[in-house]
Amino acid sequence: MHRRHPYHPYESANLPGDEEENIVFRDAEPDAPDQARAAEEMAEPFPEAEAQEPLFGQDSLRELEERHRAEMAELHLRSAAEMDNFKKRLAREHEEKMRFAAEKVLGDLLPTLDNFDLALQYGSKDDACKDMLQGLAVTRKLMLEAVARHGLKPVGEEGQEFDPAVHEAVGFEAHSDYAPQSVARVLQSGYRLNDRLLRPAKVMVTP
Repeated sequence: MHRRHPYHPYESANLPGDEEENIVFRDAEPDAPDQARAAEEMAEPFPEAEAQEPLFGQDSLRELEERHRAEMAELHLRSAAEMDNFKKRLAREHEEKMRFAAEKVLGDLLPTLDNFDLALQYGSKDDACKDMLQGLAVTRKLMLEAVARHGLKPVGEEGQEFDPAVHEAVGFEAHSDYAPQSVARVLQSGYRLNDRLLRPAKVMVTP
C-alpha cells in the first residue's frame, strides 16, 4: 500500500499489510546558484592581516636612546659634583670648627692677660716692684706664646693708624710723635683668634 504523509511531502515505503509504516525523508537538493556561491567563497583566500606600521621609526628610537644616554650622563655628572661639593663643605665646616674650638677657653683667659698688662703698667712706677715686674713680664710673654700657638694674637699698638674695625676709640690724646688719627695710647689690648676678632682694642686717638 502506498500513501503520502498528511503533513509532509514524504514518500512511504510499501510494507506488507498495514502493520508498520516507514517514512523515508529526502533532503532537498540546493539550488545551483547557491552551490556556485558557496564554491566561490571556499575558493577565496582569507584576507591577510595588514602589516602594522611601528609606532616609532628606527631613527626615532635611536634618538630616544641617545637622549636617554645623554640625560643619564648629565645626571651622573651632576650627582658627582653635588657629592664633591658636599664633601668640601663638610671639610670646611670641620676645619672651621677646629680653628675656633678653643674660642671659649681663650676668651676666658683675656681677663688674666689684662691683669698682667695692668700690673706691668702701674708697677713700673715703683722701683720696689722692679724684680716682681720682671717675673710678671716673663710670665706674660710665655702665656702670649702659648695662646699664639692656638691662633690668639693681640691687636692694637701705639702709633698704628686708627682702624674702627679693630680699634675702639675712647677719647683723644695729643702725641707729638704720631700722625693725626693714630693710636696714641692703648688702654686695653684687643685680641684676634685666627681671622675672627674676639675683642677690639680700646685706644686713645690723636686728634
